[in-house]
Amino acid sequence: MSGLPINEEFLQQVELLQTLIKNNVAGQFGGNHQSKSFGSSSEFADYRDYISGDDITKIDWNAYARFDKLYLKLYLDERQMHTRIYIDASRSMAYGKSKKDEQALKIAATLAYLAVNEMDKVSVYVIHGDRVEEVITAMLGKDAYVNSIGKLNEISFDGDSRISEAILPSTVGYGDGMSVIISDFLTDNNFEDAVNYLVGKKRDVFCIQILSEDELNPKARGKLHFFDCENSDKFYRKHIAKDIIHAYRQALEYATGRIRDLCHSRGAQYMLVSAHDTMQDIFFERLLNMGVLK
Repeated sequence: MSGLPINEEFLQQVELLQTLIKNNVAGQFGGNHQSKSFGSSSEFADYRDYISGDDITKIDWNAYARFDKLYLKLYLDERQMHTRIYIDASRSMAYGKSKKDEQALKIAATLAYLAVNEMDKVSVYVIHGDRVEEVITAMLGKDAYVNSIGKLNEISFDGDSRISEAILPSTVGYGDGMSVIISDFLTDNNFEDAVNYLVGKKRDVFCIQILSEDELNPKARGKLHFFDCENSDKFYRKHIAKDIIHAYRQALEYATGRIRDLCHSRGAQYMLVSAHDTMQDIFFERLLNMGVLK
């Protein structure tokens, strides 16, 4: 991985993106936030900018006198949401120059920032083989975010991932927020059981499929050798002509349709992104249109 994808410049862009979203959306991040009510406990949590329509009784007038800007006091609620983000850390996510791994980390970091801004707890995990490994646990608040999010740079992408075998034995929570799975989903392994399990736990499930430009629009032609990046014993020798490209596109449609159709049938959210899409394209345009950001 070239450089550190989660750096100060990126975090500044995320903060700007969050401001753009907040100024264009009246509401909060995530599907269950309609049921979250700040102010039902006496434990002060944080401030956020006042948005037209907010309860004016929660404005901090002392802060207004100091900064000439309206801020709302937020208090922790017993029904606080817990956003859980799972990153597929298999070798295929880092194969070649695709930068799917960097895109996965940036999407995870941006989702986490949006969630902590709404006072969600956030946990981030990686999936290595049949294991879920904690990277960040129950992060809460902007200070914790700044101190913890750099841990994503330490994630190594290697081996394979068996999403269902990893998630099913792990702690996932019940009805208390969103579960996000970030992967290329280019596998014969079972991921259906994981989605079904999370839906059955009354969680809001969001699957993000990341593919490289070469995977979405292959330009290879002629006699080539292909190697399975997750199994060095598998390799293929092919002459790439129009019929092979046509067959590949059919296989790609199957791979994307497999996870897309599963999500739609289970009431989960699904999004396909390119490894080269910008965060503004993904969050400010597509997720707003999908209704994931409310």
